[in-house]
Amino acid sequence: MAKEKVLRFLLGDQLSRGLSSLDGAARDRDVIFMAEVSAEATSVKHHKKKIAFLFSAMRHFAEDLRGEGFTVDYLRLDDEDNPGDFGGALAQAVDRHKPDRVVMTEPSELRVLEAAENWREELAVEFDILTDHRFLASHEEFVSWATTDSGEQPKSLRMEYFYREMRRRTGYLMTDGEPEGGQWNFDADNRKSLPDSITVPVRPKFEPDQITRDVMDLVADRFETHFGDLEPFDYPVTRKDAEAYLDWFVGEALAGFGDWQDAMKQGEPLLFHSHLSSLINCGLLDPRECCERGEKAYRDGAAPLNAVEGFIRQIIGWREFVRGVYWLKMPDYASANALDARRPLPEFFWSGETVMNCLGQAIAETKANAYAHHIQRLMVIGNFCLLAGIDPRQVQEWFLVVYADAYEWVEMPNVVGMALFADGGFVASKPYAASGSYINKMSDYCSSCRYDVKQKAGENACPFNYLYWNFLSENEESLRNNHRMGLIMGSLGKMKPGRLDEIRTDSLRFFDSDEMQGWQDQAAG
Repeated sequence: MAKEKVLRFLLGDQLSRGLSSLDGAARDRDVIFMAEVSAEATSVKHHKKKIAFLFSAMRHFAEDLRGEGFTVDYLRLDDEDNPGDFGGALAQAVDRHKPDRVVMTEPSELRVLEAAENWREELAVEFDILTDHRFLASHEEFVSWATTDSGEQPKSLRMEYFYREMRRRTGYLMTDGEPEGGQWNFDADNRKSLPDSITVPVRPKFEPDQITRDVMDLVADRFETHFGDLEPFDYPVTRKDAEAYLDWFVGEALAGFGDWQDAMKQGEPLLFHSHLSSLINCGLLDPRECCERGEKAYRDGAAPLNAVEGFIRQIIGWREFVRGVYWLKMPDYASANALDARRPLPEFFWSGETVMNCLGQAIAETKANAYAHHIQRLMVIGNFCLLAGIDPRQVQEWFLVVYADAYEWVEMPNVVGMALFADGGFVASKPYAASGSYINKMSDYCSSCRYDVKQKAGENACPFNYLYWNFLSENEESLRNNHRMGLIMGSLGKMKPGRLDEIRTDSLRFFDSDEMQGWQDQAAG
């Protein structure tokens, strides 16, 4: 009996040799199909460096598979017969290869999964969509955790409790069923500002090879109007280089990650952060191997517990949690706007031209690197959007455009739930709102700013200072019963009317200023 021929369709964030759709692939008869399509590159106007990173990583992965003896049908963006979308490209591949069956691993985004289910209906061939085993918690496991015994979903979920369950399940940093060090997290130890005496580790650079240079030329030609700088480009784009980057982080930066993971320093976009999220999210690194390498560093005495616990929590805690929330709450989650925020995203989010130095630094580094670390994203960029009442849909789109590690499943819950409190507290127990004093404590940004972070009112005052109280005032009805905000809402209630009038006057002046010129549809594809 002749064995079946399988067409194995891989997406650009599925660059993992252990992928479920590659399981059992036969070198003598199966075909692995990959495609660069303009519809995905322009679904929003993705950062040039993000497109270059993914296309280069895809091309290198295809070459690795060919090196293993597999037949790979790879459709390049500039191929003459490229139809421009996954559906058309897959139909052409089925017509070329006449497989008995098509298999693919489930897409990470709802939009693409719904399209894949349409392809399954339209193509005259058996079509299997397989579970993505690269995540540590399946959809079913998350739903089971998030659902009460009576079958109802609670009004809120907390990552901390999910994280504890994941620690128990995986055994990471556990001894005899108890958390290492006697507590589940060491976040309280990880909020130090960076002393001047600390030297930031020097990172390896990965010079573009010919494959990457060809991709860069393509991106420069086809996506000239997209956000961001294409050069210099030094991302690792192969499995070998990704492993080397993980080695470097564990050996050189992990030990300092815990103490200074919340710190910000002008001109230092990476500090002690791993910068591995893009590599994990596209599949070049497996989350398990990252956790195992981190735990080994702790067990070997090469990194302290607070650093390793914080690193592992980002992966098996936040990463898995936000993915679970995304699939649990979509499609309605995309339009959540519990605080009725309606102001347009300011134009400076695209140009980077703002006199607010903290935002200028974070946006400029995003433009240059397609990256900003989590405190820049949450407590500078997200905090500003929260205080200014920026429309959550516009903020979501901006985050999806500008970061190389951004896919809708990870970006949306972080923006909607964490940064903007737009889900009304489903993810976060309170809004992550802060005045300029927080940014001043955790960075050196304020010393180079045109505004005075210590001034509370007037044209020279840091806008974060009066916008913070204006936000509380504008949303008093929604927030007054939040159990974690009783003290601060009490302070708002005791504020003299004249002071509140001053806050509103300063805020209105800022909202009417040139800084707040509205969004000009920069992200639309």
